[in-house]
Amino acid sequence: MNPVLIGLPTTAALVAAATSYGAVHPRSQLFGATICRTAAPLHLALTFDDGPNPAVTPQLLDLLDRYSARATFFMIGRFVRERPELAREVAIRGHLVGNHTQTHPNLFWLTPRGVRNELQQCQTSLQDAVGTTAKVFRPPFGFRNPWVVSTARNLGMQTCLWTAIPGDWREKPAEWLTERMRLVADNAQDAAQRVSGDVLCLHDGAHRQLNGNRSRTLKALEYWLPRWRDLGLKFVTIAEAVRTPAN
Repeated sequence: MNPVLIGLPTTAALVAAATSYGAVHPRSQLFGATICRTAAPLHLALTFDDGPNPAVTPQLLDLLDRYSARATFFMIGRFVRERPELAREVAIRGHLVGNHTQTHPNLFWLTPRGVRNELQQCQTSLQDAVGTTAKVFRPPFGFRNPWVVSTARNLGMQTCLWTAIPGDWREKPAEWLTERMRLVADNAQDAAQRVSGDVLCLHDGAHRQLNGNRSRTLKALEYWLPRWRDLGLKFVTIAEAVRTPAN
């Protein structure tokens, strides 16, 4: 048998593995540069996906205010269209508003035109509701293909993933989620051995419909926010997260 043909299955498997890693792994830079950590070990970037959600976002905003915590909200454009006043309130409270596409598709399967349409439509929704477009973008499910990051960049946005995603969308008790979020505290206690901090991906909405139940997320944050603060963590937006830390 031709030795070239023998090597084809192995080559195909390696290409498939590399593509899968580049498309899914939150710290992969294969398909373009992304933000997945903060610039200082005691800087924690709280991020929330899939809002605005009238069932949860107002309570979350009040909770963040209680601890002077600024966060980044990656919003779905169609929900921004339905609740523009809530999107505005997020910005008014001092949080960073990000683009999470118009309808929350899996971008891996979309053409370059399809990706651009999703991102541009969300930008338009944000412009109409908040008065400005987003400077940061998060792909739904974290999935990318070779043109997702470049399309976001061409629209003036940096792509943001995460270091920690505890799975707050799962139908689990709040205690389960609280324990899953302990890693942030563990990393803070080990800050002297680290050169960067965490980007935590949580959800204030549910991408299939408004009024999704994210009460477990609120309960876990009620537990951790004061404890993280007492550990010396500073809550930053993604824009602040990538700035060079002060000496």
